[in-house]
Amino acid sequence: MHPGSLRLPACAIVKPPTLMAVLAHPDDEVLCAGTLLTQRAAGSRVVVLWLTRGEMTDSLGPIGREEVAKRRLELGLQVAELLDVEARWLSLPDSAVEATPEAAREVAKVIADIKPDGLITWGDAWARGFRHPDHQTTGKIARDAVNLARIAGVVTPGVPHREFCPVFTLRDIHSTLPSVVLDVGDHADMIFKVAEHYRRAIGFGAREWLEGRLRSAGARWDRDLVEEFDAWESGDGLVEQLLPHRQGSFHHHPERRV
Repeated sequence: MHPGSLRLPACAIVKPPTLMAVLAHPDDEVLCAGTLLTQRAAGSRVVVLWLTRGEMTDSLGPIGREEVAKRRLELGLQVAELLDVEARWLSLPDSAVEATPEAAREVAKVIADIKPDGLITWGDAWARGFRHPDHQTTGKIARDAVNLARIAGVVTPGVPHREFCPVFTLRDIHSTLPSVVLDVGDHADMIFKVAEHYRRAIGFGAREWLEGRLRSAGARWDRDLVEEFDAWESGDGLVEQLLPHRQGSFHHHPERRV
């Protein structure tokens, strides 16, 4: 050993956590961009998985659906680069995503490959104002897939992911679950840059709307700009980053049978 140096035992080397976001379309990540940036700044691996390529939008003009899908995916990959995150995608049908066992198994295989320590997805979207049906079904698929990823027969030839993976769902005012909250003010410039990138191309992501959403949430926590998530399986309250997750009790939710 070199004089004056200290070699830590292998058991003392802590691997940075991995955060995964399972979303319906390239642009959904705008609603958690500050959290993804915060987690990357902390040294975490961050992976975004889109279940569709967003081919049903008509904002790109009179072109074929496959060309729309190609352009939407290109936009998403450009945003992933801005956020410094990895991006993966499936090709489930935009505006027709169904929460089938087959879809959950497909997502489970990706989860088993990535092995996240926490997962962001949509919550009960119909009740919370984000009324695109793909949002609701994507959340159901992702939450089922977290459990299916533990089963060898589902993810073969992959290796099951059996470590605890708390789920955090995008929150709105109608939620009844406790919330976990991140102050994302330090990343405001990049959040709005990402939103503007999408707005110019497809019309979604107006700064006024997004800033209003972040400030409204922030007012509840005496902060300027915050992103809020439902704390299904972690402690609630204001945190510096989602992962490592704050220990907490399991909260009641209609999907969880006691």
